[in-house]
Amino acid sequence: MFNIFKKKAEESSVLASGIAAETTPEIKSELSFTQRLKQGLAKTRQQLGGQLSSLFGGGKIDVKTYEELETILLTSDIGVAATQKLLDNLKKRVKRENLEDTAALKNALKAELLIVLSPLEVPLQTNIHAPFVIMLAGVNGAGKTTTIGKLAKLFQSQGKSVLIAAGDTFRAAAREQLQVWGERNNVHVIASEGGDPAAVIFDAVNSAIAKKIDIVIADTAGRLPTQLNLMDEIKKVQRVIDKAYPGAPHEILLVIDANTGQNAVSQVKAFDDALGVTGLALTKLDGTAKGGVIAAIAEARPIPIRYIGIGEAIDDLRPFSAQDFVDALFD
Repeated sequence: MFNIFKKKAEESSVLASGIAAETTPEIKSELSFTQRLKQGLAKTRQQLGGQLSSLFGGGKIDVKTYEELETILLTSDIGVAATQKLLDNLKKRVKRENLEDTAALKNALKAELLIVLSPLEVPLQTNIHAPFVIMLAGVNGAGKTTTIGKLAKLFQSQGKSVLIAAGDTFRAAAREQLQVWGERNNVHVIASEGGDPAAVIFDAVNSAIAKKIDIVIADTAGRLPTQLNLMDEIKKVQRVIDKAYPGAPHEILLVIDANTGQNAVSQVKAFDDALGVTGLALTKLDGTAKGGVIAAIAEARPIPIRYIGIGEAIDDLRPFSAQDFVDALFD
């Protein structure tokens, strides 16, 4: 295993292919994150809010109202179980507050959705261990590598030192992307060409302990939950990390692509069953109308959503706020 800080000829081609756009966007938008969140959730808001606007336009609340609302929620990828829970609780609220006009349903629905999502708002606490070891998992294409770069930058902005373990030894582009990002941002990257992922991460953890690094972010190869041999391999990585530093990894962060909709729920269940996922990072919310899947995840597996991604800028990955998310969906 070795530290990589030297430029290679092939890295130039990596940068030219567009990786630089993902790893090094330093220009911050003049818009606040709340405003960017609203922009990022525009497709989901159009899918959900666009249909709700006509429903909330006025008139008596009746059976047909609830039937229409059920259809809207289901087509927004909120899922059957979460939709039923929302409707049941909404009916109770309507009765309890004596709501009669559909115009009053908007705030009532927002309140109920906030109740569903609020338990997922649990910020990641990285000060409880030194180093604090984060192991990332997810399917291919979920955005793990880009998320690592954004997380490292976020932790750096908090004054923490970061070391990255390029544990995806099977995909050359993953290593190169992390190497380029590390070089440009003065972050140590430990990698190996085609080596054992567990060994790479083992060395990284030991290096972090020796150098008193605050946070280790360990990448792993993407895999489908149905690939049992690969799921066994990532369990091995988890065990090896614990051998290097008993009790680690302290966070098993599953990266989910919001574009996958209801399939995201299946991924959460499968990876949680295999690894005991402690947190989620939901990426690419700006590119999908399926942001409602957060509610489906909350109902199926209420695992904390640590971060959400709403764009490619380096600061477009932020801690999840249930209130901001609900406001951006409706307003």
